[in-house]
Formats: sequence, structure tokens, C-alpha cells
Amino acid sequence: MPILVNLALGLLFGVGLVVSGMSNPAKVLNFLDLFGSFDPSLAFVMGGAVIVAFIGFRLARMRAAPVLAPAFQLPTRRDIDARLIVGPALFGIGWGLGGFCPGPAFTALGLGAAGTLVFVPAMLAGMWAARMLAERTA
Repeated sequence: MPILVNLALGLLFGVGLVVSGMSNPAKVLNFLDLFGSFDPSLAFVMGGAVIVAFIGFRLARMRAAPVLAPAFQLPTRRDIDARLIVGPALFGIGWGLGGFCPGPAFTALGLGAAGTLVFVPAMLAGMWAARMLAERTA
């Protein structure tokens, strides 16, 4: 049963990415181009996501356990280290250069969007390299 729920949620997420325009790299790059052809429409997508997440986390905190898992898995670390700074910086640089982040990249791959045949393998190679580096330095 949990796998079907995860499948349904993943499909819902993918549809949301397509409907919002997040799977269109031109729209994303226009959102990031503050001094050029700026398109503020994705700010509404982010705002909607923040509101939904805020409500979801508040509702989740009222429960003793998740519906389909034995316990919540929330982060416990509160320190700021180099990985916390470098990881998001690389994510943002990749997003700005390619116009994709991981979820929309996979969605756009399924839609046959131009550039995804290069971006997705490069992203997966980068994820693999980061994991190897993290294991080596740990």
C-alpha cells in the first residue's frame, strides 16, 4: 500500500510541476533573470508551496506518528558546516545555469524537453560524485 501512495503523490507532484511551469527551463531562467526578462509567476508557486508545507508541518506535529510509517524522521542537527553551505550553492548554480532542479528535470525528461538528455545524466553524475566525495572525507 505505501508504494501506491508514494506513486500517487509522485504523480501529483509531477503534474504540479508541469502545470506550474517548473518543468520549463525558459520560464525558470526568466524567473531568475531579475534585471532582464523577469517573470515573477514562479514566486506564486513558491509561495503556495511554502503555505502548504507550513500547514502540513503544523498538522504533522499534532500526530504521534505518520500515517504510513512507524515514526517521523526529522533532522536533529542544528550546526552549520561547509556541506550545508556548499551543497545549496552548487544546487543554485546548477539551477541557474540549466534552468532545472531535480524534480522538474525528471518531469521534463518524461515530456521530452530539450536539454534534459544532457542535464539529467550530468546531474546524476554530480550526485554520484558528491556521494563518493562525502564518503571519502567522512
